[in-house]
Amino acid sequence: MKDRTRLNHPPRVEVPADNPPLVAPIYQSVKFEYPSVAETLRGARHEREGFFYSRSGNPTTRQLEVTLAAMQGRDDAVVCASGVGAVAQTLLTLLQQGDHVLCFAETYGPTRTLIRRTLKRYGVTHTMLSIEDDAGIERELAATPTKLVIFESPTNPVTKIADIARITRAARQHGALTVLDNTLAGPHQHGQYDVDLYVHSLTKYVSGHGDVMGGAAIGSTELIHKLRGEFSLIGGTLDPHAAFLMQRGLKTYYLRYESQTASAQKVAEFLAGHPAVGRVHYPGLPQHPRHALARKQMRDFGTVVAFDLLAGGTAGDRLADTLKLFSIAASMGSPESLIIPPGLLGPRELPPALEAASGIAAGTVRLAMGLDDPEDLIADLAEALESIRA
Repeated sequence: MKDRTRLNHPPRVEVPADNPPLVAPIYQSVKFEYPSVAETLRGARHEREGFFYSRSGNPTTRQLEVTLAAMQGRDDAVVCASGVGAVAQTLLTLLQQGDHVLCFAETYGPTRTLIRRTLKRYGVTHTMLSIEDDAGIERELAATPTKLVIFESPTNPVTKIADIARITRAARQHGALTVLDNTLAGPHQHGQYDVDLYVHSLTKYVSGHGDVMGGAAIGSTELIHKLRGEFSLIGGTLDPHAAFLMQRGLKTYYLRYESQTASAQKVAEFLAGHPAVGRVHYPGLPQHPRHALARKQMRDFGTVVAFDLLAGGTAGDRLADTLKLFSIAASMGSPESLIIPPGLLGPRELPPALEAASGIAAGTVRLAMGLDDPEDLIADLAEALESIRA
């Protein structure tokens, strides 16, 4: 064998079965081979275990899928390149021309756009309500044949709480699938409810470090099998190295989430008593309109706090510029504490009635807690709030 050939076929190093690595390796390979054509065909027919092409499956991404499914209390999961990808590919798989979707004004902006613009082009209709309109949800499902209900809890950014049991019960009664964007709650929450599919942006709490993007859909074996084929065709594949970083991030998931939640509670309590603040949106506060429901549904109240500045949007933008420990940046769940000021918030594309239902006011500010000491965050907020009042 010539040198150039030998370099293309290096010797394999096999790890003995009783000598496993503590951290699983990254299978940074697009292609896998079976020992023969016959075995390759068996793999293609799913008659044996194995991998062939990483767009359809990879050992590293598979480990992440199995881990996430167990966290959410479901059979299986499929991962992809971003949270929006998980939402888009799920909707494209489950919906077709003539189907009707029930969605909500408080839904994540790109999800609203997918439904109102992209899916509309393909003949999918929708009705948009407020997530707190429980009676309206039941009336709509009873009156209009609906293929799918997609919702969030808590909502982003003003942390409204969906009555998950009521929504899923009504949807099941009328033959509609339920898809819960569970990103803000995290994959350790809401698994006790009769939700058909959970979608997550893994970029947030699963990754935990703000340096890798990914998404997931989690559900029954039957539904995930249906999604997996379409996800592979659409091609928004999660890179194995990204999957490895997320699997590594999950080792500190509970430490991070619980710490950030504790900080969010303290910051929310501080803001609730500040004279410059009108309303604080955080389900851990007793004055939150659905605090009792949140206590019933959630193990943790989450890491996002929104509040309405009495002085309005311009003051909110000045606040963001003044703060020292909060970075003006999107997302959440990272070690850094983040702020989205009023100038960057708002469902600007919605008609006035639905914009009002979104709960976003002229002076709404969203904070996402990082791993900073909460006393430092409160001191930073106190100083900045005082400066914009001067």
